[in-house]
Amino acid sequence: MANIKQSLEQLMTVDGAMCAALVDSESGMMLGSTGAGVDLEIAAAGNTEVMRAKLRTMKQLGLDDRIDDVLITLGKQYHIIRPCARQEGMFFYFVLDKSRANLALARRKAVDVDRELQF
Repeated sequence: MANIKQSLEQLMTVDGAMCAALVDSESGMMLGSTGAGVDLEIAAAGNTEVMRAKLRTMKQLGLDDRIDDVLITLGKQYHIIRPCARQEGMFFYFVLDKSRANLALARRKAVDVDRELQF
């Protein structure tokens, strides 16, 4: 089992990792962060809105399902938003350099880190 700091450090071991944060989706506040390249305070608040919008849309569609992750592909970066499986209301936000990252491996690492996180 890993704490928040250790979990974020594990995400940063992925090739192309730029920064990562654990975010409270109720408030948009970060519980922890590491790395650089993106203003994580702004990103945490903004991606909280992304999560809320997706959950609201799923509810309107009557989808009885869960979000595994949300992937935003930019020209130079991947942004992964992964809800915590064991702690409702929290999500990981993970930014990668698209030219150096392997998306499949990054998503797999996010699953592993989520599984090991202990609050």
